[in-house]
Amino acid sequence: MLCGESGAGKTESTKLLLQHIMNLCKGNSQLEQQILQVNPLLEAFGNAQTVMNDNSSRFGKYIQLRFQKNTVRGAKLSEYLLEKSRVVQQDTGERNFHIFYYMFAGLSSEEKEMYGLLDPSLYRYISGRFGTEDVAQHWKHKYQEVCNALDMVGFQEQEQVDMQAILAGVLSLGNVTFEPQENNGSVKVSEASQGWLKAAAGQFGVQEDELLKCLICTMSVTRGEQIQRFHTRQQAEDARDSIAKVAYGRVFGWIVSKINELLAENVDPEVELREIGILDIFGFENFAVNRFEQLCINLANEQLQHFFNHDLLLAKPLGLLSLLDEQSAFPQATDKTFVDKLNSSFKGNLHFQPGRGRVLGFSIVHYAGNVQYTAGGFLEKNRDTLPANIRGLFINSVTPLLSVLFTATISRTGTLMPHVKAKVIRGADDKFNSTRKQSVGAQFRHSLMVLMERMYSANPHFVRCIKPNSRKEPGVVDSQVVLQQLRYNGLLETIRIRRDGFSWRPSFEEFAERYGILLVKPDVSLTKESCLEILQSTELTGWICGKSRLFFKYWHKEQLAKCVEQLERAAVVIQKAFRGFSCRKRYLKLVAELRAQALRLQEEAERERSRLLEVEAEAQKRVSLPVPVPRKRRPQPCPRPAPDMPPQPPVPRPRSKLTESTPFDNFLHPSGPHPILGTEEQTGEEAKMRKLKRGATIRWFRETQAQKVMQDDGAFPSWLHGMISRREAENLLTDKPLGCFLVRISQSRPGYTLTYRGEGRCRHYMIEMQPNARYVILGEDRAHASLTELVQYHQTVGIQPFMETLTVPCGQKSSGSLDYEDLECLTLTPSAAEEETPLAEQACLSGPPARGPILQTGAASVLKRVWFRRAKKCQEQQNLDESRTKPSPGEEGGSQRAFPRLHSSIRLAMREIQQFSSVPLNSSCTELQSSPQH
Repeated sequence: MLCGESGAGKTESTKLLLQHIMNLCKGNSQLEQQILQVNPLLEAFGNAQTVMNDNSSRFGKYIQLRFQKNTVRGAKLSEYLLEKSRVVQQDTGERNFHIFYYMFAGLSSEEKEMYGLLDPSLYRYISGRFGTEDVAQHWKHKYQEVCNALDMVGFQEQEQVDMQAILAGVLSLGNVTFEPQENNGSVKVSEASQGWLKAAAGQFGVQEDELLKCLICTMSVTRGEQIQRFHTRQQAEDARDSIAKVAYGRVFGWIVSKINELLAENVDPEVELREIGILDIFGFENFAVNRFEQLCINLANEQLQHFFNHDLLLAKPLGLLSLLDEQSAFPQATDKTFVDKLNSSFKGNLHFQPGRGRVLGFSIVHYAGNVQYTAGGFLEKNRDTLPANIRGLFINSVTPLLSVLFTATISRTGTLMPHVKAKVIRGADDKFNSTRKQSVGAQFRHSLMVLMERMYSANPHFVRCIKPNSRKEPGVVDSQVVLQQLRYNGLLETIRIRRDGFSWRPSFEEFAERYGILLVKPDVSLTKESCLEILQSTELTGWICGKSRLFFKYWHKEQLAKCVEQLERAAVVIQKAFRGFSCRKRYLKLVAELRAQALRLQEEAERERSRLLEVEAEAQKRVSLPVPVPRKRRPQPCPRPAPDMPPQPPVPRPRSKLTESTPFDNFLHPSGPHPILGTEEQTGEEAKMRKLKRGATIRWFRETQAQKVMQDDGAFPSWLHGMISRREAENLLTDKPLGCFLVRISQSRPGYTLTYRGEGRCRHYMIEMQPNARYVILGEDRAHASLTELVQYHQTVGIQPFMETLTVPCGQKSSGSLDYEDLECLTLTPSAAEEETPLAEQACLSGPPARGPILQTGAASVLKRVWFRRAKKCQEQQNLDESRTKPSPGEEGGSQRAFPRLHSSIRLAMREIQQFSSVPLNSSCTELQSSPQH
């Protein structure tokens, strides 16, 4: 668990700890990089600038890492108490959540128009708080990191668009203002903010009049009769802010739920997994003005520090949170009645102090000091009221994400569960929004209880983060600030206890089993006598023997470790001598056996030679004819191979032992023989399975990839090759310059492999296809929308771990076709598509594609026609909305972009707003450099 004051470095320590664990337990997948991308994603949506910290976590998170055989197999995230009130209100010197500023800095003018975002100075929820140009550039870079993290983790493009549209709707809703009606005393939306209401409705994907009803009135059913109660101006503003807070809170909960879904372990449920949990909780806070959020944050720190203010804060029925829930249940109760109840209930409690003077508040003596809380707004924040009919309105939204957010169930701990739908019953909206529903304090109490159960059931290790100074300056250490943190964190007491007490207390069995080796004898019994014998053989002093265990100072363990280390070094010397003796003995025995065997062979050869000489002499005695002189043979020329005989392939080079799933080297030998293009012969089930895999991959490429990778002229990029093997790719790159590369279709899986020509070697990088249609090189931390974008990116940025950049592409054997016979002549040209006949189309649909020339004239041509029709249909659909622009030349295949559901309504609302604000339609936050930096 990481703990410490706000700004002490808990979040940064968490990131470093995760990086260390991922490097130690790295597996053969992209899961490690996805887990590392969770932190920057959650920081953007859950962190904000405060007076104490520029990147303060406004929520708590618990990351559970699941392991199997020292490899990460999954992760799960739990979040606690997001500070939703920051969405609608920030104190002086503070900002809203980072994501709002990142969007204004990172979105292009076209994208801002798409989401309905105008000049950031117009929005009340962010108050135009922007900094210098350097700050804006930093935010732009952060927005790119967030988009990449969303792609890496696996969020779909339409989900990202809907999420940002909802965030834009939150900002637009904040600009809706109200004014009283002249006739009936109710309120209406002011004329100047009509456009903002229309924009918010379009961004949320709901009807404008329905959203207006949720803001200005409440509908209820009493004895079968529907009653409409109009809001006052204050009630309408509270309803507006409640909708904004709940919408943002549910988006954040959905992000956490989606991360858990995408990073869930994919293993057999019966397989036991080990787990490491990292708790990054919000730090202790003491501001000039402390509200309900600071009370919950400091209460969590109380529990984690084991400082027992339990009876004051969590006890039932007279604990502070219980009394808060009791007052929240009374419609007529106010913050003053709540404070009066606290003063009467905790009178005489040493940890509670009533407010002084006319200040509506109270003070609590925490473990880290006395904190004064402002009670204004406690009841409203605890109730977390929401307009009664807003849930039904958002459930029927045309934006699927918003419908999912409000269809989901909220657990007792406040966690969003999208896959568990709430029961829809008569009057459900009233029950959903009544004061009897789960309060914020109750949700926090349950979540804290679950967290403490996890902590007690595990073996916790604490990482104490110390803040060096209160001015947020690097390289400055304030000794008084550091000393104060050491005191209230209990570190000084821990040091004193470790020095004066007996911090290590092993049982007799545990000690004898661990240090029995010090007796240097076998079968040491696990008894008290053996422990005393072990200790007497050492020079340890100051230890105490109890009835069931031994008591040691903290330095005793180090001394015992040194004794064991001496024995280990002695054991190594003994092993070295014994192994040397054994090796010499085996070597001499082997040499003697070899010599004896050689002697026997020599004797047998001599006997055989003697026998042959005797046989030859005997034969010469019997026949004494002259022996003719052998004729000299002239060298004969080598016979020419037959014209139809295929050339014999040379001996192939040794292949790498590593697989294509990780970067590996294949050394190129220019002087050696090169393999010819072709596939290796295979028979039996292996050849059948290989053929099936190839066929599946070919279908995958034709149906899902061909149009994406095709250029505007219908041809494939020069670096894209067909389904060639690794050996064929290396042969193509053997005589190419350094940095030459190609991308080939994998033979056994739907995906690609990047082959790179290095210094005397080739490297092969697996390109993984993610479920959200993003391309990632295995081991990299960046996702790409297309193969072209991936190639262009790595022509300037090196590929990990060797950081090699791509230079020139390796051309194909023939321009406009792929290097595999099943994929030849797959081009997309309108003229070719229009010339095809329905007969060819029927031939294509009646059976599988033919190979060779038949494919070129039949199935491939039909594929051109089908792809052309798809492109034409997409173009017609694109023209239905004026806002949909033509893809840029750099985009492959004319892929369609995702847009908000009511994009046309958003544009109309922006024009209406422009009439009142007199601000250009497309503006960026960089135009606000004159604003002061907070």
